[in-house]
Amino acid sequence: MVETPELSNLRWLLRLRWGAVGVQLLLVAAVSVFLHVDVPWAPVAGLWAVQLASNAIAQGWILRRPHLAVPALPGLMFLDVLLFTGLLYLTGGPTNPFSFLYLVYIALSAVVLQPRWSWALAAVALLSFGALFFVSPEAGHADHMGLHLQGMWVGFGVAAGFIVYFVHRVTRALNVARQQAARQDQLTSLATLAAGAAHELSTPLATIAVIARELELRALPADEHADVKLIREQVERCRQILDQMATDVGAGIGESPVERSAKEWVAAAAEGLPGLERLEIRVDEKQHVVGPPRALAQALRSLLKNALQASKEKVQVKLDAGRLEVRDVGTGMSNEVLARAGEPFFTTKAPGEGLGLGLYLTRAVMTQLGGGLELSSRSGEGTLAVLVLPAAAVRHV
Repeated sequence: MVETPELSNLRWLLRLRWGAVGVQLLLVAAVSVFLHVDVPWAPVAGLWAVQLASNAIAQGWILRRPHLAVPALPGLMFLDVLLFTGLLYLTGGPTNPFSFLYLVYIALSAVVLQPRWSWALAAVALLSFGALFFVSPEAGHADHMGLHLQGMWVGFGVAAGFIVYFVHRVTRALNVARQQAARQDQLTSLATLAAGAAHELSTPLATIAVIARELELRALPADEHADVKLIREQVERCRQILDQMATDVGAGIGESPVERSAKEWVAAAAEGLPGLERLEIRVDEKQHVVGPPRALAQALRSLLKNALQASKEKVQVKLDAGRLEVRDVGTGMSNEVLARAGEPFFTTKAPGEGLGLGLYLTRAVMTQLGGGLELSSRSGEGTLAVLVLPAAAVRHV
């Protein structure tokens, strides 16, 4: 069974919590021995006991019911903030110099929790720290020290906000980069596989085609002649599929950017498609697109082909503010199909009508160019596919 990221984060947090109790014990003991601070050991030990017990319970859940343990992750982090507040209350309140460790909990939450939980934990930490100024016996400062501590609380709130905001932004950027790298690896692997398959199968397919052609020229009964013709047609179909995989997967590699009118781009993409007369093109002739011509044409061609196959009525193509929309009024897609649209080799078409690579290659090409592909659809209401072009790719002349 593959372990989910959430379960991995929970295991990691539990290990940190075991270590945190040990570190806190050493620090409190050192303060008590070397700085001669009177530490209320009984209540402090009670807080540690709660943390250790919660750790043991969570680890038991992981072993018996891991799917129930995952929701405990935010709960444990909120509990840690409250326990840490209790520890500060017992060891100096807001004057404790280790109050800055609240930021550690906030930074950890920004890494392993969803944004709403991170912001909530930051708010709880800020309120908990602020409460120490009112309930802690050492909080009654009316002098400059009191103002300094209150300023620390304000500074803590600002730092907490910046940490949560920027850590989540960096995390999202890293996730996007990882997804793009994974798609690029898939594309490279697919191109290598297609090229290898085309090379290895070209000779046997050519041999079968030659033999079938010779048999077709002989005087055979009508039914056998039809079978031989079918063999030749299927061999040609196999060669076309291999050629399409070998060329379209690597479309755009090594191409130099070319500027052409958007109308020419759409015309090149739609050339030869069945049902071309149903295309309703609303593209300004003054709009030009800059990019690798073959890759852009192939990316758009896949959308046009899908739309024309899905709908027997007009298919609208419109370019507006760097967004090229292809809208059909066909059967649309269910939420399940829409969620998988764009996966390699996923298709709802009948066998022989598609490889399930069109949307995948379109998204890969647009991502490489700095754009993207957006899909929206509802069953029975048609589909809207949008090519999002990078700003530098669209010009008005």
